[in-house]
Amino acid sequence: MRCTVLKLVTALALGLFTAPAAVEAQPAGKVPRVVGYLTEGSAEDARSGLDAFRTALRELGYVEGETIVIEPRYAEGQAKRLPGLGAELVRHKVDLLLVTGGAALDARKLANAIPIVVVAHPDPVGAGLVASLARPGGNVTGLSDAHGELVAKRLELLKEIAPSVSRVAFLFNPAGPGASDQLEAVRAAARALRVTLLVVEVNGPGTDDVERAFSRMGKARPGDLLVHGNQMLFHNRKRIAELAAKSRLPTVCSQKQWVDAGCLTSFGANHADLYRRAATYVDKILKGTKPADLPVEQPTKFELVISLKTAKALALTIPPSVLARADQLIE
Repeated sequence: MRCTVLKLVTALALGLFTAPAAVEAQPAGKVPRVVGYLTEGSAEDARSGLDAFRTALRELGYVEGETIVIEPRYAEGQAKRLPGLGAELVRHKVDLLLVTGGAALDARKLANAIPIVVVAHPDPVGAGLVASLARPGGNVTGLSDAHGELVAKRLELLKEIAPSVSRVAFLFNPAGPGASDQLEAVRAAARALRVTLLVVEVNGPGTDDVERAFSRMGKARPGDLLVHGNQMLFHNRKRIAELAAKSRLPTVCSQKQWVDAGCLTSFGANHADLYRRAATYVDKILKGTKPADLPVEQPTKFELVISLKTAKALALTIPPSVLARADQLIE
């Protein structure tokens, strides 16, 4: 009995001395990397893009809440809120910023030392975000959505759908990134197509500003409507679609969510694909690659979406040649 007790005491003593070594041998728990997300839009505006981004991160092996955290800030269509929201993310000590086009310049002014991945910017070089697409040269890289190149194609599409129309309104936010380039491109396309272009500016972020623009537009009596690819206008897409329907204006826009809101058609970069590809940029940067070494990519997937329901409401027959090119037809 005495021998058994002695063995037990010895074992306990050895356990006390060896336990710390065993604890030290366990790998330390990983601290999640934090990605700040800054956008001029709302949570609803960003939902489809962020869903695609999150899916791509999971496929790359990240577990949200465990190995990565996404900290979003939404300006709700009000660009003046972006500096304050960006400053919040900087104070939050994020590892990286993922920003949409309209928020990119504010993010760069606030965060010279934090890597920034821009998703869906119309002209990163022209905006001064990067030195060149091939060699960004700083803390910013990401993906362009090529709005400047595509806006003329959208006007051509509108003319193909309604060839008899000679007056087209261009709903335009002059303060948006790449705005002057888009305006110049659509004016050149209008001259080539022999279309009278009516530029209708929307300077404020609210629905009242949109309604005033449509009131001015109505006096000019355009036959079609082209919408500037812009985050502030995108935030107001439901009201714009309602007013376009009320005015019986066939409307072409920049991405699928506009058609979901009720507009006739959209043609542009596939934004879900841009967000998926943004996840690969985030992954590389978090693993040590410098943004300066990651070229800015142009879009590789484009989509033409047409609402047959809206076409029917407008008593408009979409040419078979256009229907055949559509990636998606919404009944």
